[in-house]
Amino acid sequence: MSISNEAVAKLILTAMPEAQVEITGDGYKYEAKVISKSFEGLNTLKKHQMVYAAVNSAITSGDLHALTIIALTPDEAVK
Repeated sequence: MSISNEAVAKLILTAMPEAQVEITGDGYKYEAKVISKSFEGLNTLKKHQMVYAAVNSAITSGDLHALTIIALTPDEAVK
């Protein structure tokens, strides 16, 4: 089974509605670029944990296998 890029983005946006989300993937490997103010003051691990929490249902169901995360604050995104 696999999940569409749009469905991955929707999971993240449901948990983080203010985020800018860009998903690329081929049905097996995915990359999520997430830009959010809610990442302010967090280290990389905490940012990734927030994104993983948002997509956890797809991971546990087996629909989402491999996810690379780029998690940035708005300030980091413009650098």
